[in-house]
Amino acid sequence: MGFKLVLNVLYTIGVVLCAFVAYQYFLAKNYPVVGVAIFAGVVVIILKIRLLKDVKNSQKKV
Repeated sequence: MGFKLVLNVLYTIGVVLCAFVAYQYFLAKNYPVVGVAIFAGVVVIILKIRLLKDVKNSQKKV
């Protein structure tokens, strides 16, 4: 369970980092990097949701 907690924190940091990179490069008008940052952010959000569902289901079984 400790590993999942650390993974959740890393996913949260990843989402914030992707949002920050997308914002900074949007201001710099470098749109391909913005697209990659948004795509990476969406992937991290999907992984985070799957992790949260897994933790929720594992707590119900106990």
